[in-house]
Amino acid sequence: MRRLTTVLAGVCAAALFAVLTVALGSPAVAATLVEVTGFGNNPGNMRMHVYVPEPRPASPAIVVAMHGCGGSGPGFYQGSEFASLADRYGFVVIYPTATQSAGFGNCFDTWSDAAKQRNGGSDPVSIISMIDYVERTYQGDPNRVYATGSSSGGMMTQHMLAVYPDVFKAGASFMGVPFNCFAGASDYPPGSSRCTGGSMDRTPQQWGDAVRQAYPGFSGPRPRMQLWHGTSDTLVPYSLLRESIEQWTNVFGLSQTPTSTDTPQANWSRSRYADPSGTVQVEAYSIQGAGHVLPQSGMARYAIEFFGLTTSQTDTTPPTTPGTPVASDVTATSATLTWTASTDQGGSGLAGYTVYREQGTTDPQLGQSATTSINLTGLSADTQYQVYVRARDGAGNLSGDSAPVTFTTAATGGDTTAPTAPAGLAASGTTATGTSLTWTASTDDTGVTGYEILRAPGATGGTFTQAGTSATTSFTDTGLTANTTYRYQVRARDAAGNVSPVSDTVQITTQAGTTGACSATPTVQSQWGNGYVIQPLTITNTSTSTITSWTVTFTLPAGHTLTGSWNATITTSGQTVTARSVSHNGTLAPGASTTSFGFQASRPSGDTALPSGYTCA
Repeated sequence: MRRLTTVLAGVCAAALFAVLTVALGSPAVAATLVEVTGFGNNPGNMRMHVYVPEPRPASPAIVVAMHGCGGSGPGFYQGSEFASLADRYGFVVIYPTATQSAGFGNCFDTWSDAAKQRNGGSDPVSIISMIDYVERTYQGDPNRVYATGSSSGGMMTQHMLAVYPDVFKAGASFMGVPFNCFAGASDYPPGSSRCTGGSMDRTPQQWGDAVRQAYPGFSGPRPRMQLWHGTSDTLVPYSLLRESIEQWTNVFGLSQTPTSTDTPQANWSRSRYADPSGTVQVEAYSIQGAGHVLPQSGMARYAIEFFGLTTSQTDTTPPTTPGTPVASDVTATSATLTWTASTDQGGSGLAGYTVYREQGTTDPQLGQSATTSINLTGLSADTQYQVYVRARDGAGNLSGDSAPVTFTTAATGGDTTAPTAPAGLAASGTTATGTSLTWTASTDDTGVTGYEILRAPGATGGTFTQAGTSATTSFTDTGLTANTTYRYQVRARDAAGNVSPVSDTVQITTQAGTTGACSATPTVQSQWGNGYVIQPLTITNTSTSTITSWTVTFTLPAGHTLTGSWNATITTSGQTVTARSVSHNGTLAPGASTTSFGFQASRPSGDTALPSGYTCA
């Protein structure tokens, strides 16, 4: 059984597509767009259309393709290229139709509290029901589910991948915004939105934390993300592409400096962010001169290629069967499994493993892993489990079942008693970037196994989130911002999973730091006939003291005009540009750098000159 997951929706107007008249029915007729009624739980009051190619593979991939505000599923079917690609590569396309409104009609809900909560209701739950329907009716492959969309649908794409990372393999967001960009329905219309008003600027850490908090405790592989934006988009500003890049690179723990850049087509600038193994986890396209008009011809093909679906019909060879799993560290609620790796046989690459429990005619999934081990949690105490592992490749082929392993979780003895709250929480040794915490140990009838350290910003308000864990009664928190107030609490956990009340709160304010020298190093991300993007403009603290702000000046060549910038306050005097740090990137420890600042400029056609005279103070 799939764990139900929540999907999130988007904003901003996109072109209105003509509505295609379709017949009601279930299941859909192959190679015909068909509306499905009664597909399952539908709190968003959405409509569902599905396109099933002919011939249909035995276990097809699933692509959810979402329209912009004011559009419809049939309209997006007619106005995009995903159906024709489905005919060629053999995947099923779901075309949802949104019916909600927050300033625009027919927008995917990415603003409400319900939509931002896993299984909270609204449009995300409706979309998950559509996916479940296709898996049941057409034997859709649950390990190859993808999301894409334009404008509001692009926003929902990023939203869904944040709230349901275990459902989706990858996404392609056209003209979208980062997850949790909208504060509520009143923040949605572009005319009054802080998100799309052109001034949205959060740190990569803040953006990444928003995704991680959408599904607390998720430890599986994250879905890969492809991002598209036009440099002349004024409805959903181009600067939001940088914010989305910051969010998803932070989620993957990657640098915001691309590992490679290229120009796959004229006026397309592509930046790729790969992990140490060389896998591209985040990919961003800047379409020079394009407004709010994506996707354009050929772009859907690049999205499907990013999903890995362009090779799905040629690779039909499954991986080899994994080795017999071995269970260890078995507790009342968890167990660790390890096994010998499978080998890919068809050329599409080994994508990961799925763990199943033998349980009658339907074996439920217990989890997925990208490696040859997994920590299973949420198990029932004093219960026997017989589990096995299957490998899957990039084309969705599944290996045979491994031999099973049987283990029994520990009995808890009915332990439902939480540890006592930690006492005496105190902070010491606070610097500009860190502080040390100590407390008195909690007590418990079965023994305390560790402590969770919670942190909240500011003296009041702000939500406490987990800053780390400790097996002892001390913890050092680092990476804090200078001259900033934080509050801390600690709670204990025992072997049965019981959690104590939180400790008293301790408040600290980091030191202000001192000023020093710095350097500015530009990187040309992309160039085209009459413009260019400098990203990042790396600011490095070259002194031996922490600096709390920086100012960079540089000169634009004659005829060049600054057309956009991000993560700095900009003033110009003639051709001289002055960029000053903002709240989240001004403080740098000795030797530290920030790569968040960048800018875009136009220049006369044929001119190849670039800015010069960079200084930092």
